[in-house]
Amino acid sequence: MPIIINIDVMMARRKMSSGELASKVGISAANLSILKNGKAKGVRFATLEAVCKALDCQPGDILEFRQDE
Repeated sequence: MPIIINIDVMMARRKMSSGELASKVGISAANLSILKNGKAKGVRFATLEAVCKALDCQPGDILEFRQDE
């Protein structure tokens, strides 16, 4: 998939656990795991906004496009 999810990278930089982020965002740990692993078919802007607020980052810090080679 050409969209890479870098939530783990930002969580590590902020020294934040998955449980803590899920709680701050208001989603279940299971749904956060689906999002982190790139298994989600989509993400709501409200969820993306909450993740960015919790991690103090921009959407481009956690979403990356890589062209297939």
